[in-house]
Amino acid sequence: MTALLLLALVPIAILIGMGTWLRYSGFLQDAFWPQAERLGYYVLLPSLFFHSLATAQLSEVPVQDMFLALVLSSVAVAGLLVAIRPVIGLDGPAFTSFFQGGVRFNNYVGVSVVAGLFGAQGIALAAVANAALVPTVNVLCVLIFARYGSRGQLSLKAIGHQLVLNPLLVACVLGIAVQASGLGIPAGIDAVLKALGQASLPLGLLCVGAALKLGSAASWIKPIGLSSIAKFVLMPLATLGLCHVFGLQGEAAIAAILFQALPTASSSYIMARQLGGDAPLMAGIIAGQTLLAVIALPLVVMSITPWI
Repeated sequence: MTALLLLALVPIAILIGMGTWLRYSGFLQDAFWPQAERLGYYVLLPSLFFHSLATAQLSEVPVQDMFLALVLSSVAVAGLLVAIRPVIGLDGPAFTSFFQGGVRFNNYVGVSVVAGLFGAQGIALAAVANAALVPTVNVLCVLIFARYGSRGQLSLKAIGHQLVLNPLLVACVLGIAVQASGLGIPAGIDAVLKALGQASLPLGLLCVGAALKLGSAASWIKPIGLSSIAKFVLMPLATLGLCHVFGLQGEAAIAAILFQALPTASSSYIMARQLGGDAPLMAGIIAGQTLLAVIALPLVVMSITPWI
């Protein structure tokens, strides 16, 4: 288990470090990074989400129970994070980064670890987790940006506009629609979308590294610590409780809890940059949680396994 987690996390840490070096060594000009972030947000990440949801293999998986446990645990923890905002002392944009750190998850690590643990069945379980969580966390995060982002509080009409036009949400809805229709993706288009989606992971992590401002690291200790408690403690505990409520057991329960204990995703940074969050803080949370996950993920799995 620990070896699989390390194999999934080490490349992420290396890519973040490479992004920092590329930015501050001057190897790439500063003008490159905003364009890379834009490409990731509007093209690469939507391709990843659409392709993974449209091509998911869901047979022999307890889809309904996993959906309910994952969606309800995400909503419950999200509600708790909003409720404690007045006492944690973060401004609006910083709160959006803290919030994303508490609810978002790294698809790459999740798929790698669950597939390594359970083989082909693990890939199917990961697909269900993505189908449940990707739309849920994106809706939650868009709502939080609309309320607390640096662009100011939005009206209901403007929030609806943000949701309808958000490229990640649109990709999720279309991917689920294709999955439900059973039509599939034409072979040539499938290969293009898969390649674009795969490109989103390394580029996103390089952008995270480029955004790190190590001189501000001391001020990030509190939000990194609080978001990590939400991610590595509250979220898996809430999921474990709901697994018991819905009778979810065995590999499906382990996969659900593992996905909810993953470090936050590189897409959090791109979303923070595009929608008015605290992007440097978000980069710090991503890097901090990735390092903490080396210890936290094995502890979570070992702690919850006896209760499943």
